[in-house]
Amino acid sequence: MEACDNRCPWAKGELDVVYHDEEWGVPVRMDDAKLFEMLTLEGAQAGLSWSTILKKREAYRSAFCGFDPARVARYRSRDVEELLINPGIVRHRGKIESTVGNAAAVLRVQDEFGALSAYVWSFVDGDPVINSFRTMDDVPGSTELSKAMSKDLKKRGFQFVGPTTVYAFMQASGMVNDHLVTCPRWRAVQRM
Repeated sequence: MEACDNRCPWAKGELDVVYHDEEWGVPVRMDDAKLFEMLTLEGAQAGLSWSTILKKREAYRSAFCGFDPARVARYRSRDVEELLINPGIVRHRGKIESTVGNAAAVLRVQDEFGALSAYVWSFVDGDPVINSFRTMDDVPGSTELSKAMSKDLKKRGFQFVGPTTVYAFMQASGMVNDHLVTCPRWRAVQRM
């Protein structure tokens, strides 16, 4: 991890810095398990800090079979009950049950579009939106695009996918480049 004085200011703790420098904003294509993970973790983060979720990420990967949607979609009530006592994840029934339901929704999207990746990237016509924000105050919490994706995801049976959560998902998965223009990652992720 290189020193960076101009890194986006939200990356403060060690896990945040590594996530910012190696993952956030990097376009994720053709990896439905990774996209399902990102959507799940953004939904799990609602009401919590991102650092909390990063600390629990490995436990999430274990609890949800590496985010294999076919396996997670087969979870039943006893699986949910076991997850509710798993201290490694956020023990919120709604968030856990939504992950199982969202896995089934991912499978339906894959049947219709061939891949979750093809579906979500269609909202940006396959190319990342490159923003040019100078301060964190300039970065929106949601956009018309995230509202449209949120509405469509909900129509397809997804849960915990409000416009703010979806916008965070779009930022994380590289559909939107919201690194500040002063951050070295702003230009770096554009070359990926």
